[in-house]
Amino acid sequence: MKFSIERATLLKAVAQAQSVVERRNTIPILANVLIEAEGAGVSFRATDLDIEVVDKAAAQVERPGATTVSAVMLHEIVRKLPDGALVTLTDEAASGRLVIEAGRSTFNLATLPREDFPVMASSEYVSNFSAPAPVLRRLFDKAKFAISTEETRYYLNGVYMHTAQGDEGPVLRCVATDGHRLARIDAPLPDGATGMPGVIVPRKTVGELRKLLDDDEAQIAVSVSETKVRFATPTITLTSKVIDGTFPDYTRVIPVGNSRRLEVDAGDFAKAVDRVATVSSERSRAVKLSLDEDRLVLSVNAPDSGAAEEELVVAYGDERLEIGFNAKYLLEIASQVDRENAVFLFNSSGDPTLMREGNDMSAVYVVMPMRV
Repeated sequence: MKFSIERATLLKAVAQAQSVVERRNTIPILANVLIEAEGAGVSFRATDLDIEVVDKAAAQVERPGATTVSAVMLHEIVRKLPDGALVTLTDEAASGRLVIEAGRSTFNLATLPREDFPVMASSEYVSNFSAPAPVLRRLFDKAKFAISTEETRYYLNGVYMHTAQGDEGPVLRCVATDGHRLARIDAPLPDGATGMPGVIVPRKTVGELRKLLDDDEAQIAVSVSETKVRFATPTITLTSKVIDGTFPDYTRVIPVGNSRRLEVDAGDFAKAVDRVATVSSERSRAVKLSLDEDRLVLSVNAPDSGAAEEELVVAYGDERLEIGFNAKYLLEIASQVDRENAVFLFNSSGDPTLMREGNDMSAVYVVMPMRV
């Protein structure tokens, strides 16, 4: 195998591959990227047995062939090569080495046979549709902060993507929760997605998927089966196993009767929470919200380190209310708001609070209060 490729093109392909590779693994071949050259292009394939990414790139192929080489090492070498360099990769099968040449630099890397490389079994996808990258980006970006990191409740370690009935018809919905906060994001249901099985997309996959969604013009082909999900652009295909578990009935924790309405500038609110939380004890980071007519007082009282208070002018016309929250949760939820105003709906100081962006019901957040 021998081919030449532009450094920037190679770096982009190898960067995606090496991020999938597990740094600590007991199977040497899983640290490698499978490079396959044929026709007018090269594909780079990496897997950790749960996720597989294949990145195709244009190259001048002199001799077709395939080999595997350390993904992290290859990425480090390409990253340090000068911009604009033309990189030539030659597989010397007899000596088990891959020779990388660029300008006056030459590197020899050990290879492992391609036959040992595990390729993820193809799945019969029961649902296939396509969606614009910005739509999927919004669904996953706004939900992922609420993914649980608690390994014992493994079925919460991802984003639940499914179809549902929204206020204005069927929607594609992403939900994530860790038991303390919840995010529910809707988008119009794409053609072909009706009847799609609901799947829990793992946290690592959500992170890798983000790299496919930067191009606003891209259409992402989505394929779903009971056990796998695949996202593809013309050059990159990301296939992942889904979490084998049942996502809880999240509709039960979304409050419907919360009538006390607070409207506040989302940016001002986030900055004020951040400021007063500076003095809170790291463990609980509790912030108290005291609501009165058109006035919100944020306060923190940490006996060991001090106290802080800040007042905001808000739109609030209900009876007086005092309620406490974890500052980190409030900040994360406030940072999801794209438009100017955040609307909080309260019931009492012990009940879950609902937050949305203005009157937009396509993104809804729930946060549990704390005792303060």
